[in-house]
Amino acid sequence: GHTHSIFRYGIESMLPEAIEMVHGPGCPVCVLPMGRVDDSVALAEIPNVIFTTFGDAMRVCGSQKSLLDAKAQGADVRMVYSPLDSLQIAKNNPDKEVIFFALGFETTMPSTALTVLQAEAEGIKNFSLFCNHITIIPTIKAVLDSPQLQLDGFLGPGHVSMVIGDSPYQFIADHYHRPVVIAGFEPLDILQSLWMVLKQLAQGRTEVENQYNRVVPKNGNNAALEAISKVFELREFFEWRGLGSIDHSGIKIRSEYALYDAEVKFAVPSVKIADPKSCQCGEVLKGVIKPWECKVFGNACTPETPLGALMVSSEGACAAYYQYGDMEKIHRKKLEKQQQLTAK
Repeated sequence: GHTHSIFRYGIESMLPEAIEMVHGPGCPVCVLPMGRVDDSVALAEIPNVIFTTFGDAMRVCGSQKSLLDAKAQGADVRMVYSPLDSLQIAKNNPDKEVIFFALGFETTMPSTALTVLQAEAEGIKNFSLFCNHITIIPTIKAVLDSPQLQLDGFLGPGHVSMVIGDSPYQFIADHYHRPVVIAGFEPLDILQSLWMVLKQLAQGRTEVENQYNRVVPKNGNNAALEAISKVFELREFFEWRGLGSIDHSGIKIRSEYALYDAEVKFAVPSVKIADPKSCQCGEVLKGVIKPWECKVFGNACTPETPLGALMVSSEGACAAYYQYGDMEKIHRKKLEKQQQLTAK
């Protein structure tokens, strides 16, 4: 995503001090609450179940363990690259129940929806989803409604916008008076998008502009949107790690396709678990603090020993800071901040 491109190519270090980049909740694995991880582990540990998931989700820890821990303890947990891989596993194992851990924003929803439709067409009944897909627009609104908001503009998500187009972001310009530029992921894409945001601010404009127009169509992908609408519907609310409950920010499987809903097929605990007190992922996700300002960043929390989801996932802001950031400079900043707090 944008965060990794910005750090990988050193873009932030090239910018004037007056321009500050804030990295928001763009990683679906990073915002997965501990309770849903616990639910996934519970499903994986059901006898006769093959639980399939993307690789990033395997290391995210719940209140007791991760899916990787469950696998080490005997659960049949398998990494896949797409929901179609899971469907193939279901075909190959007709005597087993195969559950796919469905994750992601609108970018990955179409492939999940089309897999359900294919399962129905082929009459495959031993396949289901544990649905944790989330939607981008209510999330942005939740960030905008935060009293701690200190943002002047947005780089809009490129991959999500391929599906939904640019019109859903219009409320940000109209009601919150912030410029939005849908940005690509190459270094020049990001620099041009920053220039477009700054140009809007300098001219007193608040519009939605599409820098990534070589990929993002204005009205999105109609076929993908139709598949999503056919299989899924909005949840009344959904819990996010660090952000709490956000109305209409998650989706669930429509009742017509309940056969493919793991939460209907199996008993899921659905217990809400509080985030660890030492973890400040919530403040990082909302842009209140930078990753290096977290108390445990770089010492107790590293990619080898992650405490928070932002360090577990390769897409997380903390992992990006740790992998591409100047750690010596970061540790110096942390020390300076601690000294300032002590002086006060």
